[in-house]
Amino acid sequence: MTRKLGRRDFACAAALAPLAAIPILRSASPAVAATGSARPNGVGGVQIDPDAVATIPGPDLTTKPPKRRAPPGACDSHLHIFGKPSEVPLSPKRRYTPAEATLEQATAMHAVLGIERMVIVQPSPYGLDNDFEREQLETFGARGRGSAVIDAATPDSDIEVLHKAGFRAARFNLVSGGGVATSELETVAARIAKLGWHLELFVDAAQLVELTPQIAKLPTEIVIDHMGMPNAQLGTEQPGFQALLGLRAEGRTWVKLSAPYRIDAGPAPWPKADPFARALIETAPERCLWGSDWPHTRPPGPMPNDGDLFDRLLAWTENDDQLLKTILVDNPARLYGF
Repeated sequence: MTRKLGRRDFACAAALAPLAAIPILRSASPAVAATGSARPNGVGGVQIDPDAVATIPGPDLTTKPPKRRAPPGACDSHLHIFGKPSEVPLSPKRRYTPAEATLEQATAMHAVLGIERMVIVQPSPYGLDNDFEREQLETFGARGRGSAVIDAATPDSDIEVLHKAGFRAARFNLVSGGGVATSELETVAARIAKLGWHLELFVDAAQLVELTPQIAKLPTEIVIDHMGMPNAQLGTEQPGFQALLGLRAEGRTWVKLSAPYRIDAGPAPWPKADPFARALIETAPERCLWGSDWPHTRPPGPMPNDGDLFDRLLAWTENDDQLLKTILVDNPARLYGF
């Protein structure tokens, strides 16, 4: 299907400086560049607004060097890429309009940390139109994977295009608003199970209590974003966090050790998030992932720096070489198929 006029191709290989710590970017395939996605712009009201401007700030682009760099093959398992607001289709249900945060900027941040792989996650402002994130993934190449937003009406042909591009998950966002309803969890899970994908859930701890019986019946692996978003004031004994620990004990639920600043709204090092991260690592380190959550949309406190965020993982793991390799290299390789 012909790409809607005005949609910019964000292939960025030629713009990247050669950095030894990151993979070489490549352009999207000629076939995809020529035809675009099977899903046209405008589905569900998602369309380009030439007058759109960002309503939130972009990330801190001066990444602090961490106390130690990531091991070879390390993966950032959660980040988003954003184009210029006026050039990428936006959902009318969005709660914010993101500032531009480019693939080049993300890879520059990764170069400081020593990260070589990434998982690009479809953000809520783009709704069901996964085209832009798909283009970024195709540009980045084989060291990237993606997490898409699809629903029961998404054509099989669209899902096949996403799979070929490197997508390995379907995300349900129950926090940011405007996402796919949980009533479609079973339907979407049944569709993606055939491809070996997993479900990614952005939920808070209170929602986890209600969803646990439904999650337990799903046929796929489950990944919970941002440590399950517990309430820091209620501690690790709160029902939602205990529900998360219970799901992990069953052996199919993974968790992203990401966004401590969404649990502790104060400045770095976000100590109120520490008990939750340590408990999750202690119970099942073989199903923990780390993500930067770059470019940190709508943080409840100061804009975090990614060097500080990586240093928190070093603290949670007590700088243990094998544990860091498990979380940063082995686990994402197993889950995403690197």
